[in-house]
Amino acid sequence: MVRIGVDVGGTFTDLILVDDAANKVNVHKVPSTTYDQSVGVIRGIKELCEMSNVDVHNVEYILHGTTVATNITIEGNGAKVGMLTTRNYRDILHIARHKKVENFSIQQSLPWQDNPLVKRRHRLPITEKLQAPDGRVRTPMNEEEVRDAVLKLKDENVDVIIVAFLFSFLNDVHEKRAKEIVKEFWPEIQCFTSSEVAPRIREYERFSTTAMNAFVAPKVNQYLDNLVSSLEEAGVKGKLHVMQSSGGMASVQSATTRPMNLLKSGPAGGVLAAAWWGLLDGIKDVISVDIGGTSADISIIPKNTPRVVNPRDCEVNTYPVVTPMLEVDTIGAGGGSIAYVDAGGAFRVGPKSAGSTPGPACYGQGGENPCVTDANVVLGRLDPEQFLGGDISLHPKKSYEAIKKNIADKLDMTVEEAALGILEIINNNMALSIRENSVRKGIDPRDFALLAAGGAGPLHSIDLAKTVESKLVIVPNYPGITASAGLLVSDLKYHFNASYIQILKTITDSLAFDLFQQLKVLEEQAASQLINDGISKRDIEFERIAECRYIGQGFELRVPVPEGKLTKQSVHEIVSNFHSIHQQEYGHHFPENTVELISLDVVATGKTPNLELPELERKNRINPKEALMYERNTYFEMDGEIKGLTTPRYQREELLANDRITGPASIIQRDSTTLVPPDWQIVVSPYGTLLATPMESMSNNKDIQFSKVVMGDE
Repeated sequence: MVRIGVDVGGTFTDLILVDDAANKVNVHKVPSTTYDQSVGVIRGIKELCEMSNVDVHNVEYILHGTTVATNITIEGNGAKVGMLTTRNYRDILHIARHKKVENFSIQQSLPWQDNPLVKRRHRLPITEKLQAPDGRVRTPMNEEEVRDAVLKLKDENVDVIIVAFLFSFLNDVHEKRAKEIVKEFWPEIQCFTSSEVAPRIREYERFSTTAMNAFVAPKVNQYLDNLVSSLEEAGVKGKLHVMQSSGGMASVQSATTRPMNLLKSGPAGGVLAAAWWGLLDGIKDVISVDIGGTSADISIIPKNTPRVVNPRDCEVNTYPVVTPMLEVDTIGAGGGSIAYVDAGGAFRVGPKSAGSTPGPACYGQGGENPCVTDANVVLGRLDPEQFLGGDISLHPKKSYEAIKKNIADKLDMTVEEAALGILEIINNNMALSIRENSVRKGIDPRDFALLAAGGAGPLHSIDLAKTVESKLVIVPNYPGITASAGLLVSDLKYHFNASYIQILKTITDSLAFDLFQQLKVLEEQAASQLINDGISKRDIEFERIAECRYIGQGFELRVPVPEGKLTKQSVHEIVSNFHSIHQQEYGHHFPENTVELISLDVVATGKTPNLELPELERKNRINPKEALMYERNTYFEMDGEIKGLTTPRYQREELLANDRITGPASIIQRDSTTLVPPDWQIVVSPYGTLLATPMESMSNNKDIQFSKVVMGDE
């Protein structure tokens, strides 16, 4: 079986090919084509297959992570959306939750008002009303108003229509009928209902989610359709699966139905890969630091389990989107981040990026701004002839000139001092993000290993580990394409949700039976979707979740539902688990209070082939001469001074299990370079992972849990 993972970043498109029959893995990078991502994807697939001596016809799976949906929300160039909504509630998208980012400012921008997903003139009221708590019809829908509204939106030439009525999560009869009328009068228009997209309580979040789904739909669907056609033209006959924000893959058909699920498609693959590599080498707690050309994605992964954001807390560019997402913090810190001196004379780096065009000054494509990559070139940390295996030649002189002109001369420092300053600033920006996402949640980053992902990750991660006082850095086998590798360890995954409001005070057999029947309906829907995607029943697994709260509370917590048929005892277990989770989340609970069930969620996983790495031959060599390429001067900060040290370069492919490299050193591979400072060392794990620790860690009892891993004792 031949599988290809393709992840599109802001600067490069990363690819990995796994040929199970030949037991080989090859990686490749090509510049991203921002005008049409599919161009870079097709080019990369063709080149990778040629490099791997694999016929494109033999590729069975294309697993894809994309930033198309994300870019639409950032650039604000989505669809013109029309909306049919309950009369007197057309301004819900404008009013939102009466919350402001800055509570006391009268001059702040509120994106949902300044740049609404649906303009007010396109939000048309319809006379209809459902009644809580059971969704009974209080006022029948005026179908003539629906017809008039559709014709008006047609005259306005909207791209998509959404139907979002009050309480439709309890009863979707009006939304369904309205969609039928829309299709009768305008068959070719895309139409989404809120009960299809987000059948959850809370009208603002439900309306916003449906609007966002429509806002990104035309361009996402156009991109996927174009990619499918381009793959067919290239002779690729394999199945195309797309990464979702939740960390699960989806078929193209499912992705085009709910394109909002791709809003965090890009970063998800890197998080899954970090969890997988930690598990591979017996390291439970990992902080993934995926540093690309444009941004850095940071994720805390305790016990090899990526954290999923509660759907109620999910948002994209301040717009709430009720869909499962892996917890990832993205900041403007990458190889292309631009360094500059601001109007006040402050030395700053990022978030603006030079991207792939024109790119850093060293690319020689007309870029004049100094970037993080230029700083690494000036300090001798990136060898110009080794960048991307020599596919892209770097120009050190241009890096030197850019830093001298824009930074060093303005701040009266040497070029080397300015270059080191660029790296220190960008590393501190990432350290702040790590602390914000760990310490504030009761997690001590000193107890976690850093996983260096992305093309720039291994260059920065050891310095970053020093800053956050982590004692172990993991450099995976293919750091530059970690996100692509993560696509190969993911399974097909779908979430199906239904509102089910029930007070869990008097628990009866009847209540348990009704609850079980509702879960069965969701499981059948999920299984049907996976079977349509080609997954056999024996490869389908379900996770059942009840969203509960105390009566009177504003928000719910997600509680696991016991497996098998539900009984009174099972429901009591749900209530008990809720109390425990409430205690864990908030530090207190109220066992005497009544628990209320709000909704049910079924997560269906369809198992697909996984990534497997062979064990390496064991050698136990120290600084092996067989892997030595050459030596070159490299600058490090030592005792407050910048010193140039003769630093050996090692070819990573020549390293074997248990080999030890002592700093200073540089380990070079096609997709990345790992920098080892003078006071650190690296040991190669049985599977080829590089495990970096401070020199003193081996003899420091405090760090025994890390030294055991590095020495291969676990």
